[in-house]
Amino acid sequence: MDKRKRATLFRERLSDAMALKGVTKSALSRATQVDRSTIGQLLNVDQPRLPNAQLAAEAANVLGVSTDWLLGLTNRPETPGNIVAAALSLSPAERSSADAQLLEWHHESAGYKVRHVPATLPDMLKTKQMLEWEYASVRARQLPQAYDALQDQMEWVSSGVSDYEIALPIHEIEACAAGTAYYEGVGKDLRHAQLNFIADQCDELFPRLRIFLFDAHRVFSSPVTVFGPNLAVIYVGQFYLAFREVERVKSLSSHFDWLVREAVVDARGVSAHIRGLIEAQS
Repeated sequence: MDKRKRATLFRERLSDAMALKGVTKSALSRATQVDRSTIGQLLNVDQPRLPNAQLAAEAANVLGVSTDWLLGLTNRPETPGNIVAAALSLSPAERSSADAQLLEWHHESAGYKVRHVPATLPDMLKTKQMLEWEYASVRARQLPQAYDALQDQMEWVSSGVSDYEIALPIHEIEACAAGTAYYEGVGKDLRHAQLNFIADQCDELFPRLRIFLFDAHRVFSSPVTVFGPNLAVIYVGQFYLAFREVERVKSLSSHFDWLVREAVVDARGVSAHIRGLIEAQS
């Protein structure tokens, strides 16, 4: 950016920040300890000028914005500490999608594509019997709340307000079919009913709902959900890490694209693959 363009951008941003903060030229000159005429020169529409580093820093401090933003080096007006706070937040994570925060995020992303890598099978595609098995070790009163919340999510998906893509490690489906790993001890009828339900939803809701199966020996992902272009959430156990900074969301979207490109079973073949696993175990 040449000097004149940067000076014009500085003037515009300084003027906007002063108006937003309700700071007059006189007040800014007093706070930064410079003459009022100096502030007037910075705000001159016909001949905008750049301040020295000291004045730029003092003005940014008074107005609660970053020096980099005033000088056109970033499009985020927040100070560095506030940028981190705005871009990354921690939200408590409940046992499942019963967390009202998750439903709020789904609604916030209305009209955008939601991309999801679950920790186990997708919560919103779990049968009530599977939830009962999972909730056997926690308070029973949480189950109705969880089931109702998951039903709300399924209704949201079925409404077609947003498209949903789910990337799932293929070993999760295989373990459920065979009753191994996480699903050890779960009865065959329950497991196969669960898988049939997922296969049915794949057929019924395609292309609004698309599931891709990837090989975790080749690619890996922690549980993550990308809610459109403005929010991405990583599940870390007791908390969700929520990112709202555009570049971080883009990075996680690119990560999901990678999982889709590397999928060993495409969305069109998932239901048939699941039914084949069930048949092999029957």
